[in-house]
Amino acid sequence: MKNKGRYCVIGVMSGTSLDGLDLALIEFVLDNKKWEYQLISTTTKSYTEQWKKRLTEARLMKPEQLALLDLNYTYFLAEQIQLFINENSDHTIDLISSHGHTVFHQPEQGLTFQIGNQKQLADLLQHRVVCDFRVQDVALGGQGAPLVPGGEFHLFSEYAACVNLGGFANISLLGDSSPIAFDIAAANLIFNFYAHKLNLAYDAGGAIASKGKIVKPLLDELDALSFYNEAPPKSLGVEWLAQNVTPLLSSYEQESIPDLMHTYASHLATQILKVLPDSGKILFTGGGTHNTFLMQLIQDKCSAQICIPSDTIIDFKEAMVFGFLGLLRSLGQHNCFASVTGSSRDHSSGVIFEIF
Repeated sequence: MKNKGRYCVIGVMSGTSLDGLDLALIEFVLDNKKWEYQLISTTTKSYTEQWKKRLTEARLMKPEQLALLDLNYTYFLAEQIQLFINENSDHTIDLISSHGHTVFHQPEQGLTFQIGNQKQLADLLQHRVVCDFRVQDVALGGQGAPLVPGGEFHLFSEYAACVNLGGFANISLLGDSSPIAFDIAAANLIFNFYAHKLNLAYDAGGAIASKGKIVKPLLDELDALSFYNEAPPKSLGVEWLAQNVTPLLSSYEQESIPDLMHTYASHLATQILKVLPDSGKILFTGGGTHNTFLMQLIQDKCSAQICIPSDTIIDFKEAMVFGFLGLLRSLGQHNCFASVTGSSRDHSSGVIFEIF
């Protein structure tokens, strides 16, 4: 791709909380050595119950079943992206950058796997595609996550830190020439799990959690999980959740759901506050930012300036940043920091599928 200074990119993101497939059309402009962005169009394609079931069960599938799911998910991605392209037909797309959907993430075993990163994606869409961002970093000894800091460093440099509240909560500390970032704790995955027990998709505004009270023994056990005392680089996957958090929560299932949600919100707020800078502006994005109860717990005890942007930035920042990571990869520029993932060097990560 030529260095032309202005690029129109589609970023595609599917998170662990299965809220849906986020698509963002963004124009990136390089002006006086600084990157600027404009979000042109965004949409979320909700997963059907059948797709939610498939994606939830993917990590338990046999290899041949997973290979078929990988192919089918690639076709699903192509269909949804093409619909989005058709809806924005007045724009010329330079490239499509897709995260895929994470099935396995065990970097300590040299393993990370996202489905939907097949060459068929480029063939079907007839556009250059950048995808499969995590594998190279793990091969270089890194965590393969979080990757978003590679984009935040360029696009959100006015903030001391960026916090994303998705299926997991993660933070990027941007005050240095080499950012530091890591996963903090599980977030929406826990809240949504309990909301589903009440036949709700999620706890809107944290209303249910706000009605509960703290279960002190549970809170103490959650806060004592060893992951929180580990030094970065570090990242989390659903495997860690299944091994460490789910059994713990299950041992308190006699407690009411509002009390369990309230306790977990208090736990999450505590873990976030432990890693926030003491000053400067902190940008919060991701679906959990809409949880006003959780955000109030954080704001009540935070000395830094909490910044909550527009709903569009809250919901689509991650898709936008992955669009930018794909652009950097396409330009041959570093998009992954060793200071973040612990890899052996900074590098340009992602697989490029060309159209010939």
